[in-house]
Amino acid sequence: MTADPNAAPGSTPEAGQDREIRSIIQQLRIVYRAMQEHSRWVERQCGVSAAQLWALWEMHKRPGMRVSELSRSLSLHQSTTSNMLDKLEKKGLIERRRGGPDQRVVKVYLTAAGAAIVKQAPQPAQGTISDALLRLPEQRLAQLDQGLQAMVAAMVIKDSEAALRHMSDTDDRQEKRFE
Repeated sequence: MTADPNAAPGSTPEAGQDREIRSIIQQLRIVYRAMQEHSRWVERQCGVSAAQLWALWEMHKRPGMRVSELSRSLSLHQSTTSNMLDKLEKKGLIERRRGGPDQRVVKVYLTAAGAAIVKQAPQPAQGTISDALLRLPEQRLAQLDQGLQAMVAAMVIKDSEAALRHMSDTDDRQEKRFE
């Protein structure tokens, strides 16, 4: 490894790596906390979670979506999306309809109450992370994707489907384990 000509006298390559690691951890905490705060703010404003608002927004943009289409739009597993839809249906914000020749196909629609929430909802409806990512230049987005893929690959991950559940889903499970 070559010495960094800009390094402070007496510093080691490990010290520079330690600083970078601490910086990355701090930035990840900022991102995570920003997501938590946005979700709490959305819930106070609308009475639904940020993930539920995003689902309502997607259904508003494309009425009559199939559950599988909504899952793809939200980057969630279909069972996670179905559980979310159960909650939204109990609140009277969406309805599921079967129709057409194949009665197995379920399409989702906003009710008047769901449409009213979307109309008065704070923006960005898809969340602070998605909004920030949309603002990045394509090259930065590709670099970030590659870096995060490398970090995830270096981690010991036991839950291969973690990416397909909303973050609040894992929080709920952790809380139940410790009750």
